[in-house]
Amino acid sequence: MNASEYKDNTSAQGQENCNISHSVVDVVLSSLYFLIFVPALVLNVTVMCVLLRLKTKSTFMVYLKNLVAVDLLMTLTVPVKAASELPGAALGLRVFACRFASVIFYTCMNISIILMGIISLDRFFKIVRPCGSMPGQSLLFGRAVSVATWVVLLGGTTLPTMVLTSRAPLDNSPELCMEMKSQAGKDFHKALVWVFNLIFWIILVLNGFFYTCIARTVVQSHRNSRSTNTKGKHKTQAKVFIVLAVFLVCFAPYHIIRIPYTQLQVKNQHSCTWEILKVAKDFSLWLSTTNICLDPLIYFLLCKSFRKKLSDLGILKRFSSSGSGTDEDLTNE
Repeated sequence: MNASEYKDNTSAQGQENCNISHSVVDVVLSSLYFLIFVPALVLNVTVMCVLLRLKTKSTFMVYLKNLVAVDLLMTLTVPVKAASELPGAALGLRVFACRFASVIFYTCMNISIILMGIISLDRFFKIVRPCGSMPGQSLLFGRAVSVATWVVLLGGTTLPTMVLTSRAPLDNSPELCMEMKSQAGKDFHKALVWVFNLIFWIILVLNGFFYTCIARTVVQSHRNSRSTNTKGKHKTQAKVFIVLAVFLVCFAPYHIIRIPYTQLQVKNQHSCTWEILKVAKDFSLWLSTTNICLDPLIYFLLCKSFRKKLSDLGILKRFSSSGSGTDEDLTNE
């Protein structure tokens, strides 16, 4: 009996029948993950090829290249995650996904959120609070911050989680990944959920503040120049809205659901509340995954040199003139 069959038959073992067909849920989720894999792979490989052709002249470009590397790595874990969710998936595949692929998946998502926060801070100091040459805007500093982010998350969360997810699995477990964790692993998992949830909400608030300030500064600059081009002003406001909307829509639902779900998950309390939260968590996690398809839109909006390179390569010829003088930008890079 596989995990989905076990969960669909919990009522036979004395637990509540919540009328949730987990086999159907698993098939739908797997299909959704497979659905975004190919476009995400094409988009991120294309973006990587374009960015590698651009010289790294600023911290902004350093962070952007690290972000696309994270997105590409996360994309490569998607088919493994999708296949392991299918009803009847081989136990070995599910174990591999629990111990390695899913851990890397979550690490990439957290690094992506942190880098987005760092990028918004970098833009804020560059545009709103320009103070000439600052140590925080040197290439060395940007590379050091990027390396530190990777090292801290890989060494401080990814490797310990892999080590602590090593117990012999039970094929009929409704929560195979959690059953593979030792008690220390469960406690560590719960702590990480709280920490990264807090980090997300802090970054969300800061992103809102930073990009609002950036938009106001650009619009004010537009007014000071006595330009009559209201189109540029509206474009700047739209860019800010899109960047914040992508971040909020992709990540907020998952982080809202994650805390109450984890509380029941680590206690192994299987009830209808847990069943509903699990389904909600799974679909909100897929929604977070769509970020790997939407990030290229953010690169396009934030980076003028990225748009120009796309035009130079003939990928988006119709934008060849939009990146020049008539359009106020969130960056000058």
